[in-house]
Amino acid sequence: MRRINDFFIRHSWVSIVLGVVAASVLTWMLYPGRSPGATVVRACLYSVAGVAAVLARRRKEKRFAGGSTERLVSVEQHLRAGEVPSDPEEREAMREIVDRRLHQTRHRVVGLVFLAVLFAGATVLFGLTGGPLRTVGLAVFGVVFMGWLIWNSNGQTRRLRTMRDAMRSGSPHGSAQAAGLPPTHPAV
Repeated sequence: MRRINDFFIRHSWVSIVLGVVAASVLTWMLYPGRSPGATVVRACLYSVAGVAAVLARRRKEKRFAGGSTERLVSVEQHLRAGEVPSDPEEREAMREIVDRRLHQTRHRVVGLVFLAVLFAGATVLFGLTGGPLRTVGLAVFGVVFMGWLIWNSNGQTRRLRTMRDAMRSGSPHGSAQAAGLPPTHPAV
């Protein structure tokens, strides 16, 4: 899993392509009358703003990590493993990235509620205009997606807060595990 995470950090374009492909497949399944090519083009056009936001965020994080992809990968590895970096430059990069990510998540509860209302409203409107099978499919997708999103959001926020606390306390073992942060994967 660590190699996969490192790969996606180094090559963010792969996750973007996979996201567009997944969106295209889902859209094509909901509207099977359209051609797959037109569905892919439409998904690409709808994804432009999201892709721009992801690339801008990645560029900023790379700058805060010291300007190199390798340093960003190293900081991400330490964060996922729950280890406070021992190198002073890496500690500063970790502190900056953790603080920025926590700042960016300050409105996450409002965002999650908005998404839940959006999914519920879309499902109701889809039920009024579409068939029952598609409505049930959209409702199941909405519940599963929102459940995963809430679970993932809570875990990431908890990990960031614990790392912030471990870095402030200056944990002598260089580990956020001393502050209660479990590692996300076993050491390989």
